[in-house]
Amino acid sequence: MRGGAGPLAVAGSVAALALSLTACTNGSADRGAASLAPGSEDTTLWVLAAASLTEVLEEIAEGFEADHPGVDVVGNYAGSSDLAAQLLEGAPADVFISADEANMDKVEGLVAGTPTVVATNTLTIVVPEGNRAGVAGLADLADDAVVTVVCAPQVPCGAATAALAAGAGVTLSPASEEQNVTDVLGKVSAGQADAGIVYVTDVARGYGVEAVPIDGAGSVVNRYPAAALTRAAQPALAQEFVAYLGGPEAQAVLAAAGFGAP
Repeated sequence: MRGGAGPLAVAGSVAALALSLTACTNGSADRGAASLAPGSEDTTLWVLAAASLTEVLEEIAEGFEADHPGVDVVGNYAGSSDLAAQLLEGAPADVFISADEANMDKVEGLVAGTPTVVATNTLTIVVPEGNRAGVAGLADLADDAVVTVVCAPQVPCGAATAALAAGAGVTLSPASEEQNVTDVLGKVSAGQADAGIVYVTDVARGYGVEAVPIDGAGSVVNRYPAAALTRAAQPALAQEFVAYLGGPEAQAVLAAAGFGAP
């Protein structure tokens, strides 16, 4: 599988997505014809996926490719809201995987069939190793002395953060609001923040970080729907990939990475 962004380089993934999809300006039909042209080595399946899936989807795609010789799954990763906006602007793609159902609902008219929830996730606080600010829970992030970064509210992890904070009666005062969860993780890993709120699955993706559990985190659960798209150049293959995500091989990979069952 060829991914559209590295583990901590998703800040520029929307631009990279635009560039990679610009190469397909002749439309999804032309793209599909090219990938299936005589002498073509690979059939390309284009997948737009939430940033929190970056590493795990690369592994899942390798299994799918092994079962489908000649298929090359190309992933582009960004915040789900950015990906939904790209699709609404006409970006060609075969499959969309969102980190929440709200952003999938935004592109309902582009979805072929009914989206399938393939995973769930919950939030945690992430801090640099050693926890220099002594963060013990969500309430500590209300302290202006604690430099905190969170996802922007339109991003799934940001909407979940806002819901969790409201439920706990905590008013957060973040130093910045990021466009995807990988950027939050990156700032904490780089020591630019004392704490951030990410998915539990993200902690293992970070360098030099540790988790501080959030009491009641299970009250806000993000569900990850996947769907083939009506403009897919490879409609049958797109449906097969979505089905594979819900199958035992992919589910085992997701579980090993810390994602919850659908």
